[in-house]
Amino acid sequence: MTQPQLAHQTEHGRMYARSLSGVPEVPSITTVISQQNTDLSGWVGHMAATAVIEDPRLSQAVGSTPQLKTVARQASNAAERYRDEAAARGDRVHNYAEQVGLHALGKPHQMAQMRALLAEHGEGAYADRFDEWWDLYDVRPLATEITVWNGTVGYAGTLDLVAAIGGRTCIIDYKTKGTTRDGRVKPLDAKVVMQLVAGLKAEESLVDPVAGTWEPWKYGDAPLLLGVAVGQTEVVAHQANPQVLPDHWRKFWSLRQVWGYSQAADGAGPALRPIGPPPASAAPAASSVTAAPRAFGAQIQ
Repeated sequence: MTQPQLAHQTEHGRMYARSLSGVPEVPSITTVISQQNTDLSGWVGHMAATAVIEDPRLSQAVGSTPQLKTVARQASNAAERYRDEAAARGDRVHNYAEQVGLHALGKPHQMAQMRALLAEHGEGAYADRFDEWWDLYDVRPLATEITVWNGTVGYAGTLDLVAAIGGRTCIIDYKTKGTTRDGRVKPLDAKVVMQLVAGLKAEESLVDPVAGTWEPWKYGDAPLLLGVAVGQTEVVAHQANPQVLPDHWRKFWSLRQVWGYSQAADGAGPALRPIGPPPASAAPAASSVTAAPRAFGAQIQ
């Protein structure tokens, strides 16, 4: 997708500035959500084992320790390769979706080029299914790839689409998903609700990145928040349940506090320092025994 102009990759994750000449000030929505721990160790192990099993060199490598080590070494990063390939595919699909929105808004676009790029990678079905969904839902875009800011909580992000569907304003986030064994698009992760509600709770939206001009957020009362799973066999739109939005907003707010306190703790200096043993007693006198802990404790002050 289009790289947000005000986004910067920093040691603290992706952050946003107020203008092109400004410095990063607040974390992105996705950086905040990433504070939630996700255990992928099982998946990583599965991907590595699968890569070994499917490696065409395996039969010849059996019985040869050096060859088996080569196969294992290259299989060890199978999860990373899969992740990178999925991210690149997601970018291509998002790019196409963005161009469709720009075309509908009557703005300059590269819809044909992005569709051709998907076709080059054997991913033309994503564009086909997306077009079918767009027409079926009669999507009427209001803004695409719009950057928003919340100064009270302290975060920013770029929303995929704001559109009118069925006469109702929707904030939409696209997720490129794989296909299940029964040919259905894979389900969305519930974290998308945090992403959507953070967009809803924005206070400003970007007008001019060069001048750093912002305006009050016009869609903070959008009645529908949609996570749209884009697959090769179908596109499925999911509405964020309005009843759970307060809970997911509180969770997002809490994760933002975790991010902030993490930066404060990291910048406070060394968290641990070495400490030696208490001084040995010179004599068995009671005064020497009681003096040792005080001397030891002095190192902790």
